[in-house]
Amino acid sequence: MKCQILLIVAFLVISSRGTSQNLLLELKEDIIDEIHRLFKTYILGDYFYGEQTVEDVITENGTTYDFIVIGSGPSGSVMANRLSEIPEWKILLIEAGEDPSLITDVPVLSCGTLLWTGYNWGYRAEKQDGFCRGCPGQTMNWPHGKVLGGTTIINYMLFTRGNHLDYDKWADMGNPGWSYKEVLPYFLKFEDAHLEKIDRGYHRKGGYLSVSDVPIRSKAIDVYIDAAQEAGHPYVDYNGKNQMGVSYVQTALRKGRRHSADKAFLRPVRHRGNLVITTKSTAVEILIHPDTKEAYGVKYVKNYVEYTAVAKKEVILSAGSLNSPQVLMLSGIGPKEHLKELGIPVKRDLPVGQKMYDHVTFPGVIYVVNETITYSLEEIILNLHKYIYEYLFYGKGVLTTAGFVEGFTYIKTNASQDPNPNYPDMELIFAGATFSTIRGLLYRDFFNIPKYVYDVMWKPLEHKNAYQVTVSIVEKKMEKMFEKKNNCDKFMFSDYTYADPENHDIKTVIAAIREIQRINSQPSLRKYGATIVTTKIPGCEEYTFDTDEYWECGIRTLTATLVHQVATCKMGPHNDKEAVVDAKLRVHGIKNLRVVDTSVIPMPITAHLMAPGYMIGEKGADIVKERWLSNH
Repeated sequence: MKCQILLIVAFLVISSRGTSQNLLLELKEDIIDEIHRLFKTYILGDYFYGEQTVEDVITENGTTYDFIVIGSGPSGSVMANRLSEIPEWKILLIEAGEDPSLITDVPVLSCGTLLWTGYNWGYRAEKQDGFCRGCPGQTMNWPHGKVLGGTTIINYMLFTRGNHLDYDKWADMGNPGWSYKEVLPYFLKFEDAHLEKIDRGYHRKGGYLSVSDVPIRSKAIDVYIDAAQEAGHPYVDYNGKNQMGVSYVQTALRKGRRHSADKAFLRPVRHRGNLVITTKSTAVEILIHPDTKEAYGVKYVKNYVEYTAVAKKEVILSAGSLNSPQVLMLSGIGPKEHLKELGIPVKRDLPVGQKMYDHVTFPGVIYVVNETITYSLEEIILNLHKYIYEYLFYGKGVLTTAGFVEGFTYIKTNASQDPNPNYPDMELIFAGATFSTIRGLLYRDFFNIPKYVYDVMWKPLEHKNAYQVTVSIVEKKMEKMFEKKNNCDKFMFSDYTYADPENHDIKTVIAAIREIQRINSQPSLRKYGATIVTTKIPGCEEYTFDTDEYWECGIRTLTATLVHQVATCKMGPHNDKEAVVDAKLRVHGIKNLRVVDTSVIPMPITAHLMAPGYMIGEKGADIVKERWLSNH
């Protein structure tokens, strides 16, 4: 198979030099499907596994550490790094996945495309009644990283901190220390900024994580930004003084390559003798003394063998918004009635997993233009040898694109329920390409688009110049979830629904679509004949295109998630009946146990979760250090 893969790559490169141009551009559908299968099975699958750089650590049963960190996503990697700065402390980092492979470095190949590999837990939601009607099985993908570096290995690398008001609201909810003024220093602490247009005082150089502009941009994003400004949206640094407006995306890239939590925070400190990293190790229970309610260790499974590690000081749970509530419930911390149903002894009755917010998105707004200002598969193929060379030697070219996502516009629609004019309710995500640009090979699966829908909506655009603007709602969106089975390898959901009983969210998304149309009607885009694609979404044929009724049908048919689940281990004071942890991230009623990841975020925020995840790790590490270094 190795020879076959190399032959495919060689064929593409040779073809890109013009020797087989017509053959490549006229690939028949069955050949495209076979390339899709090979790509998913081998290029993104087990073929590239085994490039391990972490020693396969197997510790003796009962080994004692000062701190045990569960999960190596953005928060967990920061915790492991910062706690191991104290040479007297011994740290164990437990990660269920393995070391990432070389393919994860290449943005265009790894942004949202690794769903079919072992790097993703493979979670899906329950069948939806009111939404996701056109999704496979009417269920939604919930990608969640199972690899050293967590979801920062499989996401789109988009770096957004959120609005100042997000964090001020956290503090107002009874969480002292979490206002924007108080968390901004932690955002700055880890950042190494390589950005052109920024607000002074809101970025810094020298931190662990590289935050960069994408090295390549289509002409379409330049034109779109001009049009957005013509429509009244100012150009902003959305991680700076004001979030409301349009801008190019900021990403976690370092010299054109993915800069993950592993690369940023773990690889630089793996030489530390007091940091032990064990991969392919699944935490199945936090050990809690039944009388003192004190966490004292972790039980985990590695190579089908169960091990126990002891924590002298604390256990830090950083497994993310889906796995952290799961581990808590498997440890006896959760809703008592639910735990009793599962036969799990109740250590602490807490509303774990009872609250969840998510950012729902609609990818069905597509435009065509009459000039090649968007990305083009034909152009990529013809110049593939150049792009490979640029990527390998200079970290530039089309291989560095973050899944073709190029710009954000944060807006406030007339359907917003928040009166503050500086707080957006919608995020418009501009991509200088569509799923059709690369014949549906990579990105349609991330957005849960089945092939029959692709064939109707996107396949006719395969040889056209097209782009799309994805709509994401950032105001409140509530769901409920419960751990359903006592099984560490499965994560099932019940009583879970994308509920919108008053149609407020639907109205907000439609209002955002109207704003997209207004932006695209501006002179800068009219110059290129920007025209909305009027092909009807399958299942919505009975409605007149562009009516509110049509768009509501479309939104309920093509429903996707940006994987921004929060509040499953909600942060709040002891009198908050929904809270699981307090403002110091301590689990209510359990000693020496904290949850440090995005599951503690108490409300939906106007951000992609990677940046807040790093910030929570930085602040959490300081909270832990303050306790143990001050001897309180």
